[in-house]
Amino acid sequence: MPRFRMTVEYDGSPYVGWQRQDNGHSVQSALENAVLSLTGETASVRGAGRTDSGVHAKGQVVHVDLTRAWVPYKLRNALNAYLALASERVAVLDVRAVDDSFDARFSAIRRHYLYRIITRPSRLALEAERAWWVSKPLDHEVMHAAAQRLVGHHDFTTFRSAHCQANSPMRTLDRLDVTRTEDLIEIRATAQSFLHNQIRSFAGTLKLAGEGKMTPDDVEAALKARDRAACGPVAPPEGLFFLRVDYPGDDLV
Repeated sequence: MPRFRMTVEYDGSPYVGWQRQDNGHSVQSALENAVLSLTGETASVRGAGRTDSGVHAKGQVVHVDLTRAWVPYKLRNALNAYLALASERVAVLDVRAVDDSFDARFSAIRRHYLYRIITRPSRLALEAERAWWVSKPLDHEVMHAAAQRLVGHHDFTTFRSAHCQANSPMRTLDRLDVTRTEDLIEIRATAQSFLHNQIRSFAGTLKLAGEGKMTPDDVEAALKARDRAACGPVAPPEGLFFLRVDYPGDDLV
C-alpha cells in the first residue's frame, strides 16, 4: 500500500489531545475521519508524538497507508477540504509519498518544541489560548542559566509525569534555550524524544527561577533528586507548541 508522510498543524484547544480516545474528539480522529470521508478507507494515522489536550502543533508529522497512489498535492488539498467541511481546526501543510520503511514516530531523530510565556499585568485576549499568562516580570537570563543545567543525558524522573508510560526516565536533552522579546518569553527544547509532561514541567520550574524562587543550583539539585516532588508546578498546556520533527535525509537547519 502506498504510504504518505504528512506535516500537520493544529489548534489543540478543542481537542482531548493528539491520540484517539473514548472521552472526546482528538486530532488523530479528525484526520482519520477526513481520510474516511475522502477515500472510504478506515486508515490509522500515526503521529511522531502525542500532544495533550490544549497543546498545539505547527509541524506534527504523521504517516498513513492508503490503497490509492495519490498525487501528493491533490491528497493534501482534498483532505483540507474535508477538514474544513467538518469545521476541524487542523490543516495538512505538506504531503509526500514515502516508502514503507518510513515511520513518523520511530524514524524521527529530533523533535523540537516551543513554550510561550507572556508577562504583563493585563490578562491575555488574543493570545489567551496560545501562551501562559504570568502577570509579573520574569528574569529570562536566570531562566536560561537554570535551563542549561538540564541539558545533556540525565535521569529526568523529576520532570516526568507520574502517568508517563516510557520504559526509562533517561533522555538526552540537546537544547533548552530561554529568550525574550518584549513581554514574550520563549523556551525552545530539542531532543530525540521527550517524556510525558517533560517540557511543561521544565517551564513550570524555570518560571520559579525567573521569579527568584529557585536558583540555577536549585534547578540542578531538583534534577539530581530524581523526585517528582522537587519539580515546580506543571505549566498549562496552551503555551506549548510541537514545532518540527527531523528525519534522516531531510534538509536540516
